[in-house]
Amino acid sequence: MLNERAQILLKTLVERYIHEGQPVGSRALSKFSGLDLSPATIRNVMSDLEEMGLITSPHTSAGRIPTPKGYRLFVDTLLVVKTLDKKELDHLESQLHPDNPSRLINTVPQLLSELTHFAGVVITPKRKGAVFRYVEFMALSEKRILLIIVTPEGDVQNRIIFTDKPYSQSDLVAAGNYINQHYAGCTLDEIQSRLNTELKQLRSEMISLMSAAIEVGGSAITEGSEAVVLAGERNLIQVDDLTENLISLKKLFELFERKTKLLQLLELSRQAHGVKIFIGGESDVASLEEFSVITAPYEIEGEIVGAVGVIGPRRMAYERIIPIVHITAKLLSSSLSQH
Repeated sequence: MLNERAQILLKTLVERYIHEGQPVGSRALSKFSGLDLSPATIRNVMSDLEEMGLITSPHTSAGRIPTPKGYRLFVDTLLVVKTLDKKELDHLESQLHPDNPSRLINTVPQLLSELTHFAGVVITPKRKGAVFRYVEFMALSEKRILLIIVTPEGDVQNRIIFTDKPYSQSDLVAAGNYINQHYAGCTLDEIQSRLNTELKQLRSEMISLMSAAIEVGGSAITEGSEAVVLAGERNLIQVDDLTENLISLKKLFELFERKTKLLQLLELSRQAHGVKIFIGGESDVASLEEFSVITAPYEIEGEIVGAVGVIGPRRMAYERIIPIVHITAKLLSSSLSQH
Protein backbone atom coordinates (compact mmCIF):
# COMPACT_ATOMS: atom_id res chain seq x y z
CA MET A 1 0.00 0.00 0.00
CA LEU A 2 1.35 3.42 -0.95
CA ASN A 3 0.38 6.66 0.73
CA GLU A 4 -0.81 9.53 -1.44
CA ARG A 5 2.60 11.20 -1.54
CA ALA A 6 4.31 8.03 -2.74
CA GLN A 7 1.60 7.44 -5.34
CA ILE A 8 2.02 10.94 -6.77
CA LEU A 9 5.80 10.60 -6.96
CA LEU A 10 5.59 7.16 -8.60
CA LYS A 11 3.00 8.43 -11.10
CA THR A 12 5.18 11.45 -11.89
CA LEU A 13 8.28 9.29 -12.31
CA VAL A 14 6.58 6.86 -14.70
CA GLU A 15 5.04 9.66 -16.76
CA ARG A 16 8.34 11.56 -17.03
CA TYR A 17 10.23 8.39 -17.98
CA ILE A 18 7.67 7.47 -20.64
CA HIS A 19 7.85 11.02 -22.01
CA GLU A 20 11.62 11.53 -21.96
CA GLY A 21 13.15 8.05 -21.89
CA GLN A 22 15.76 9.09 -19.32
CA PRO A 23 16.13 8.12 -15.64
CA VAL A 24 14.21 10.56 -13.47
CA GLY A 25 15.99 12.38 -10.63
CA SER A 26 14.80 14.18 -7.50
CA ARG A 27 14.93 17.61 -9.12
CA ALA A 28 12.55 16.56 -11.94
CA LEU A 29 10.19 14.93 -9.44
CA SER A 30 10.13 18.09 -7.34
CA LYS A 31 9.40 20.20 -10.43
CA PHE A 32 6.66 18.07 -12.02
CA SER A 33 4.93 16.41 -9.06
CA GLY A 34 3.39 19.58 -7.66
CA LEU A 35 4.44 18.53 -4.14
CA ASP A 36 6.26 20.90 -1.82
CA LEU A 37 8.87 18.42 -0.60
CA SER A 38 12.56 18.73 0.18
CA PRO A 39 15.06 16.82 -2.00
CA ALA A 40 15.88 14.67 1.03
CA THR A 41 12.22 13.68 1.51
CA ILE A 42 11.89 12.79 -2.17
CA ARG A 43 15.03 10.68 -2.01
CA ASN A 44 13.64 8.83 1.02
CA VAL A 45 10.38 8.06 -0.79
CA MET A 46 12.32 6.92 -3.84
CA SER A 47 14.38 4.63 -1.65
CA ASP A 48 11.19 3.10 -0.24
CA LEU A 49 9.75 2.59 -3.74
CA GLU A 50 12.98 0.94 -4.82
CA GLU A 51 12.89 -1.45 -1.85
CA MET A 52 9.33 -2.38 -2.88
CA GLY A 53 10.60 -3.27 -6.36
CA LEU A 54 8.60 -0.54 -8.10
CA ILE A 55 11.55 1.45 -9.43
CA THR A 56 15.25 0.79 -9.98
CA SER A 57 18.49 2.66 -10.58
CA PRO A 58 20.07 1.81 -13.94
CA HIS A 59 23.87 1.50 -13.73
CA THR A 60 25.40 4.47 -11.88
CA SER A 61 22.67 6.96 -12.78
CA ALA A 62 21.35 9.18 -10.02
CA GLY A 63 17.87 8.88 -11.50
CA ARG A 64 15.47 5.97 -11.44
CA ILE A 65 13.20 4.16 -13.89
CA PRO A 66 10.07 2.05 -13.34
CA THR A 67 10.26 -1.75 -13.15
CA PRO A 68 7.60 -4.00 -14.71
CA LYS A 69 6.01 -4.13 -11.23
CA GLY A 70 6.02 -0.33 -11.13
CA TYR A 71 4.42 -0.12 -14.56
CA ARG A 72 1.76 -2.58 -13.43
CA LEU A 73 0.85 -0.52 -10.36
CA PHE A 74 0.82 2.62 -12.49
CA VAL A 75 -1.47 1.09 -15.14
CA ASP A 76 -3.84 -0.50 -12.61
CA THR A 77 -4.28 2.35 -10.14
CA LEU A 78 -2.66 5.62 -11.22
CA LEU A 79 -3.19 5.90 -14.95
CA VAL A 80 -5.58 8.48 -16.36
CA VAL A 81 -6.71 7.27 -19.80
CA LYS A 82 -7.04 9.99 -22.42
CA THR A 83 -9.96 10.51 -24.76
CA LEU A 84 -9.09 9.46 -28.28
CA ASP A 85 -8.23 12.35 -30.56
CA LYS A 86 -11.16 13.20 -32.90
CA LYS A 87 -8.92 12.99 -35.96
CA GLU A 88 -7.80 9.49 -34.97
CA LEU A 89 -11.36 8.43 -34.21
CA ASP A 90 -12.60 9.72 -37.58
CA HIS A 91 -9.79 7.85 -39.31
CA LEU A 92 -10.69 4.58 -37.58
CA GLU A 93 -14.40 4.97 -38.36
CA SER A 94 -13.69 5.71 -42.02
CA GLN A 95 -11.52 2.60 -42.40
CA LEU A 96 -13.59 0.13 -40.39
CA HIS A 97 -16.81 0.13 -42.39
CA PRO A 98 -18.68 -3.14 -43.04
CA ASP A 99 -17.84 -3.96 -46.65
CA ASN A 100 -15.71 -7.10 -46.89
CA PRO A 101 -15.22 -8.76 -43.46
CA SER A 102 -12.00 -10.51 -44.49
CA ARG A 103 -10.48 -7.28 -45.81
CA LEU A 104 -11.79 -5.44 -42.75
CA ILE A 105 -9.99 -7.73 -40.30
CA ASN A 106 -6.75 -7.59 -42.28
CA THR A 107 -6.92 -3.78 -42.21
CA VAL A 108 -6.91 -3.57 -38.42
CA PRO A 109 -3.22 -4.40 -37.71
CA GLN A 110 -2.08 -1.75 -40.19
CA LEU A 111 -4.42 0.85 -38.65
CA LEU A 112 -3.16 0.09 -35.14
CA SER A 113 0.42 0.27 -36.34
CA GLU A 114 -0.14 3.63 -38.03
CA LEU A 115 -1.78 5.16 -34.96
CA THR A 116 0.69 3.85 -32.37
CA HIS A 117 3.92 3.51 -34.41
CA PHE A 118 4.36 0.04 -32.92
CA ALA A 119 3.24 -3.39 -34.16
CA GLY A 120 -0.47 -4.08 -34.68
CA VAL A 121 -1.90 -7.58 -34.44
CA VAL A 122 -5.26 -9.32 -34.84
CA ILE A 123 -6.38 -12.88 -34.21
CA THR A 124 -8.93 -13.83 -36.84
CA PRO A 125 -12.28 -15.46 -35.97
CA LYS A 126 -12.18 -19.18 -35.46
CA ARG A 127 -14.23 -20.95 -38.09
CA LYS A 128 -16.87 -23.25 -36.69
CA GLY A 129 -16.59 -25.22 -39.88
CA ALA A 130 -15.37 -24.40 -43.36
CA VAL A 131 -18.23 -22.65 -45.13
CA PHE A 132 -18.41 -21.82 -48.83
CA ARG A 133 -20.57 -19.51 -50.90
CA TYR A 134 -19.79 -20.89 -54.33
CA VAL A 135 -17.75 -23.70 -55.93
CA GLU A 136 -16.69 -24.38 -59.48
CA PHE A 137 -14.90 -27.30 -61.17
CA MET A 138 -12.58 -26.86 -64.17
CA ALA A 139 -10.90 -29.67 -66.08
CA LEU A 140 -7.12 -29.26 -66.31
CA SER A 141 -6.43 -32.63 -67.94
CA GLU A 142 -8.13 -36.03 -68.09
CA LYS A 143 -7.75 -36.78 -64.38
CA ARG A 144 -6.80 -33.38 -62.93
CA ILE A 145 -9.56 -30.97 -61.89
CA LEU A 146 -9.23 -27.46 -60.53
CA LEU A 147 -11.58 -26.79 -57.61
CA ILE A 148 -12.37 -23.09 -57.07
CA ILE A 149 -13.99 -22.17 -53.73
CA VAL A 150 -15.35 -18.76 -52.77
CA THR A 151 -16.01 -18.20 -49.05
CA PRO A 152 -18.76 -15.96 -47.62
CA GLU A 153 -16.01 -13.39 -46.87
CA GLY A 154 -15.04 -13.24 -50.55
CA ASP A 155 -11.79 -15.20 -50.21
CA VAL A 156 -10.96 -17.41 -53.18
CA GLN A 157 -9.09 -20.69 -52.72
CA ASN A 158 -7.95 -23.07 -55.45
CA ARG A 159 -7.06 -26.74 -55.10
CA ILE A 160 -6.30 -29.50 -57.58
CA ILE A 161 -8.22 -32.78 -57.36
CA PHE A 162 -6.73 -35.97 -58.84
CA THR A 163 -9.44 -38.41 -59.94
CA ASP A 164 -9.53 -42.09 -60.89
CA LYS A 165 -11.51 -41.42 -64.08
CA PRO A 166 -11.94 -38.55 -66.53
CA TYR A 167 -14.95 -36.22 -66.21
CA SER A 168 -16.53 -34.24 -69.01
CA GLN A 169 -16.98 -30.51 -68.58
CA SER A 170 -20.75 -31.03 -68.49
CA ASP A 171 -20.28 -33.44 -65.55
CA LEU A 172 -18.20 -30.84 -63.73
CA VAL A 173 -20.75 -28.11 -64.36
CA ALA A 174 -23.56 -30.37 -63.14
CA ALA A 175 -21.64 -31.25 -59.96
CA GLY A 176 -20.86 -27.59 -59.23
CA ASN A 177 -24.44 -26.49 -59.88
CA TYR A 178 -25.84 -29.19 -57.61
CA ILE A 179 -23.55 -28.27 -54.70
CA ASN A 180 -24.21 -24.54 -55.11
CA GLN A 181 -27.96 -25.01 -55.34
CA HIS A 182 -28.38 -27.38 -52.42
CA TYR A 183 -25.50 -26.65 -50.03
CA ALA A 184 -24.30 -23.05 -50.35
CA GLY A 185 -23.88 -21.63 -46.85
CA CYS A 186 -23.50 -25.07 -45.25
CA THR A 187 -20.24 -26.15 -43.67
CA LEU A 188 -18.26 -28.65 -45.70
CA ASP A 189 -18.51 -31.08 -42.78
CA GLU A 190 -22.31 -30.90 -43.00
CA ILE A 191 -22.23 -31.59 -46.73
CA GLN A 192 -19.94 -34.59 -46.25
CA SER A 193 -22.31 -36.16 -43.72
CA ARG A 194 -25.26 -35.71 -46.07
CA LEU A 195 -23.67 -36.99 -49.24
CA ASN A 196 -24.45 -40.66 -48.81
CA THR A 197 -28.10 -40.11 -47.89
CA GLU A 198 -29.11 -37.26 -50.19
CA LEU A 199 -27.25 -37.97 -53.41
CA LYS A 200 -28.55 -41.45 -54.16
CA GLN A 201 -30.00 -40.22 -57.44
CA LEU A 202 -26.57 -39.18 -58.72
CA ARG A 203 -24.18 -41.64 -60.27
CA SER A 204 -21.66 -43.13 -57.84
CA GLU A 205 -18.71 -41.53 -59.68
CA MET A 206 -20.33 -38.11 -59.19
CA ILE A 207 -20.56 -38.78 -55.45
CA SER A 208 -16.87 -39.67 -55.52
CA LEU A 209 -16.02 -36.37 -57.20
CA MET A 210 -18.03 -34.37 -54.69
CA SER A 211 -16.51 -36.23 -51.74
CA ALA A 212 -13.04 -35.40 -53.02
CA ALA A 213 -14.05 -31.75 -53.46
CA ILE A 214 -15.38 -31.50 -49.92
CA GLU A 215 -12.26 -33.10 -48.44
CA VAL A 216 -9.74 -30.81 -50.16
CA GLY A 217 -12.07 -27.83 -49.91
CA GLY A 218 -12.23 -27.99 -46.14
CA SER A 219 -8.45 -27.85 -45.81
CA ALA A 220 -8.24 -25.11 -48.46
CA ILE A 221 -10.55 -22.77 -46.56
CA THR A 222 -8.93 -23.53 -43.20
CA GLU A 223 -5.40 -23.02 -44.52
CA GLY A 224 -6.46 -19.90 -46.37
CA SER A 225 -7.40 -18.19 -43.11
CA GLU A 226 -4.30 -17.04 -41.22
CA ALA A 227 -4.93 -17.14 -37.48
CA VAL A 228 -2.67 -14.19 -36.60
CA VAL A 229 -2.14 -11.14 -38.83
CA LEU A 230 0.69 -8.69 -38.01
CA ALA A 231 1.64 -5.27 -39.32
CA GLY A 232 4.28 -2.69 -38.45
CA GLU A 233 6.84 -5.06 -36.97
CA ARG A 234 9.63 -2.96 -38.44
CA ASN A 235 8.46 0.02 -36.37
CA LEU A 236 9.95 -1.69 -33.32
CA ILE A 237 13.41 -1.53 -34.86
CA GLN A 238 13.19 2.26 -34.61
CA VAL A 239 12.44 2.28 -30.86
CA ASP A 240 15.53 3.43 -28.93
CA ASP A 241 14.77 1.27 -25.88
CA LEU A 242 14.68 -1.84 -28.03
CA THR A 243 17.65 -1.20 -30.31
CA GLU A 244 19.81 -1.24 -27.19
CA ASN A 245 18.76 -4.86 -26.61
CA LEU A 246 19.22 -6.59 -29.95
CA ILE A 247 18.98 -10.06 -28.42
CA SER A 248 15.49 -9.30 -27.11
CA LEU A 249 14.50 -7.77 -30.44
CA LYS A 250 15.74 -10.85 -32.31
CA LYS A 251 13.69 -13.12 -30.04
CA LEU A 252 10.62 -11.00 -30.69
CA PHE A 253 10.97 -11.32 -34.46
CA GLU A 254 11.42 -15.08 -34.09
CA LEU A 255 8.14 -15.02 -32.15
CA PHE A 256 6.52 -13.10 -35.00
CA GLU A 257 7.70 -15.73 -37.49
CA ARG A 258 6.41 -18.70 -35.49
CA LYS A 259 3.28 -16.96 -34.15
CA THR A 260 2.30 -19.97 -32.02
CA LYS A 261 3.14 -18.34 -28.68
CA LEU A 262 1.65 -15.07 -29.87
CA LEU A 263 -1.56 -16.87 -30.75
CA GLN A 264 -1.68 -18.39 -27.25
CA LEU A 265 -1.29 -14.93 -25.73
CA LEU A 266 -4.08 -13.48 -27.84
CA GLU A 267 -6.29 -16.45 -27.04
CA LEU A 268 -6.18 -15.28 -23.40
CA SER A 269 -7.57 -11.96 -24.61
CA ARG A 270 -10.50 -13.71 -26.27
CA GLN A 271 -11.51 -14.93 -22.82
CA ALA A 272 -11.40 -11.44 -21.27
CA HIS A 273 -13.92 -8.63 -21.28
CA GLY A 274 -12.41 -5.29 -22.15
CA VAL A 275 -8.78 -4.27 -22.49
CA LYS A 276 -6.09 -6.60 -21.15
CA ILE A 277 -2.49 -5.47 -20.62
CA PHE A 278 0.54 -7.77 -20.43
CA ILE A 279 3.71 -6.08 -19.17
CA GLY A 280 7.01 -7.87 -19.76
CA GLY A 281 7.17 -11.36 -18.27
CA GLU A 282 3.49 -11.32 -17.26
CA SER A 283 2.71 -12.74 -20.69
CA ASP A 284 4.65 -15.97 -19.93
CA VAL A 285 6.25 -15.52 -23.34
CA ALA A 286 10.03 -15.23 -22.82
CA SER A 287 10.47 -13.16 -25.99
CA LEU A 288 8.26 -10.41 -24.57
CA GLU A 289 10.30 -9.60 -21.42
CA GLU A 290 11.14 -6.12 -22.72
CA PHE A 291 7.71 -5.50 -24.26
CA SER A 292 4.12 -4.74 -23.36
CA VAL A 293 1.06 -6.07 -25.18
CA ILE A 294 -2.31 -4.29 -25.03
CA THR A 295 -5.25 -6.32 -26.32
CA ALA A 296 -9.03 -6.21 -26.50
CA PRO A 297 -11.52 -8.82 -27.74
CA TYR A 298 -13.93 -8.16 -30.59
CA GLU A 299 -17.23 -9.86 -31.22
CA ILE A 300 -19.88 -10.63 -33.82
CA GLU A 301 -23.48 -10.28 -32.65
CA GLY A 302 -22.48 -10.54 -29.01
CA GLU A 303 -20.13 -13.52 -29.35
CA ILE A 304 -16.38 -12.94 -28.85
CA VAL A 305 -14.61 -14.30 -31.93
CA GLY A 306 -11.13 -12.74 -31.88
CA ALA A 307 -8.83 -10.10 -30.43
CA VAL A 308 -6.88 -7.05 -31.59
CA GLY A 309 -3.74 -5.68 -30.01
CA VAL A 310 -0.59 -3.57 -30.04
CA ILE A 311 2.92 -4.79 -29.23
CA GLY A 312 5.45 -2.19 -28.16
CA PRO A 313 8.13 -1.40 -25.57
CA ARG A 314 7.28 -1.29 -21.87
CA ARG A 315 7.90 2.45 -22.09
CA MET A 316 4.81 3.30 -24.10
CA ALA A 317 2.09 5.93 -23.71
CA TYR A 318 -0.48 3.61 -22.11
CA GLU A 319 -2.99 6.43 -21.57
CA ARG A 320 -3.17 6.95 -25.35
CA ILE A 321 -2.75 3.40 -26.69
CA ILE A 322 -5.32 1.75 -24.40
CA PRO A 323 -8.25 3.76 -25.87
CA ILE A 324 -6.96 3.19 -29.41
CA VAL A 325 -7.06 -0.59 -28.91
CA HIS A 326 -10.39 -0.46 -27.05
CA ILE A 327 -12.19 1.67 -29.64
CA THR A 328 -10.71 -0.30 -32.57
CA ALA A 329 -12.14 -3.50 -31.08
CA LYS A 330 -15.54 -1.81 -30.58
CA LEU A 331 -15.67 -0.44 -34.13
CA LEU A 332 -14.59 -3.78 -35.59
CA SER A 333 -17.30 -5.56 -33.59
CA SER A 334 -19.93 -3.13 -34.83
CA SER A 335 -18.88 -3.41 -38.48
CA LEU A 336 -18.72 -7.22 -38.47
CA SER A 337 -22.11 -7.47 -36.75
CA GLN A 338 -23.70 -5.22 -39.40
CA HIS A 339 -22.46 -7.37 -42.30
